[in-house]
Amino acid sequence: MKRRLAMMLSVLVVLSLVLAACGGSKNEGNGGTDNTAGNGQSNAGGNTEISGEIVFATHRTDLVDNGTYDKYVSEFNKQYPNVKVKYAPYTNYEQDIRVKLTAGDAGDVLMIPTNIANSELGDFFAPLNDLDIFDQVRFADFKAYDGNYYGVATGASTNGIVYNKKAFEKAGITEIPKTLDEFYEACQKLKDAGIVPIYINYGAQWPMGQWGRNSLAHFSGDVNFENNMVEMDAPFQLDNAWGIGLNIVRTLIEKGYTEEDLATNNWEASKVEIATGNAAMYFLGNWVINQIIEQGGAAPEDIGFFPFPHDNSGTVNAVLGPDYFMGVSKDSKNLEAAKAFVKFMVMESGYDADSGFIPTNKNNEPTLPQMAEFMSYNPNILESVPSDSRFNEIANKAQIPFTGEEIQQAAVAKDLQAEFDKLNQKWAAAKKELGY
Repeated sequence: MKRRLAMMLSVLVVLSLVLAACGGSKNEGNGGTDNTAGNGQSNAGGNTEISGEIVFATHRTDLVDNGTYDKYVSEFNKQYPNVKVKYAPYTNYEQDIRVKLTAGDAGDVLMIPTNIANSELGDFFAPLNDLDIFDQVRFADFKAYDGNYYGVATGASTNGIVYNKKAFEKAGITEIPKTLDEFYEACQKLKDAGIVPIYINYGAQWPMGQWGRNSLAHFSGDVNFENNMVEMDAPFQLDNAWGIGLNIVRTLIEKGYTEEDLATNNWEASKVEIATGNAAMYFLGNWVINQIIEQGGAAPEDIGFFPFPHDNSGTVNAVLGPDYFMGVSKDSKNLEAAKAFVKFMVMESGYDADSGFIPTNKNNEPTLPQMAEFMSYNPNILESVPSDSRFNEIANKAQIPFTGEEIQQAAVAKDLQAEFDKLNQKWAAAKKELGY
């Protein structure tokens, strides 16, 4: 499996770097954008039997703003001329869409929020079994329950260090760090050169999840670490994956290797900082590379990608995991139209390539040049496994959001063990109440 995944990621020749960007929008989902490109046209070969209006709730406000979604809808309408697509973009997607979903007002097509247990998917989403694509896509079982498929991954990513090569050159860094100590040494060289070593985007909150739940498999080398937490009363420990991630980010903050103003930093502005070389690194997924190029204005050849060395062993991990899953609200009045849009977006639109993802469709290859560099460092490839539904049940009962908020607090706390004790108490109490 490791060899097959490595071969898949190490594309021999990359055709071109596809367009992507992630921008801010002040539109908070108050009706969205009416897009009727091609609507009502009698295109040759178009399916005129499926019709109706659907609302697509999305976190990718940038793709609404820059017209990329218009391109997708135009192509979709060539196949389905009688389907009208509207957008509902949300800048605070996870928080806002949960409220909308609970009220039955989340639109027709949406990205499935991360904290919904698989056993509860049927309460909100319609089965997608009749799309007949689940033998062709990665992570097919991740949003499945009791024989029904409720979501399709929109792409795959692996986390690592996205970096500006010009910044490294200016700081005199001639070799990519292979150990954590070498990584800290590189950070010091960057700081000495007047460059912000690494942007953690503390103020944006969600990027802080990289130092916690998002990287548990990376830090532990165990793709089942998160699922095993359901058997633990005190999973938050200084000497396990939680402690590894928190101690690293705490060190980065304490040594002044991060952006200076943690609370008020701006996610969108940080892309420009990386693109211009004022800051050198992100610890994020390959999906952000195109955004630095398109939104930040970086030259593609100036942006690189290497596995994050979280310890001094010399072995680096790369966890292949899914991005958001796209689903259809069970409250949709136009289920067939919504399902057709999901299938088009995942299998035909090019959204995964535009976003810098590893394709969901197993028949397609990655198009991102930086993946070839990443794989040249021979990381230990780990493929994510489906989450145990009990994890989200416990997390919800414990009121631990796992949206980065808990990492924010722990990263600047005077006593990390005390923060872990609080989380463990909540976790154990929730487990007991649920009978786990």
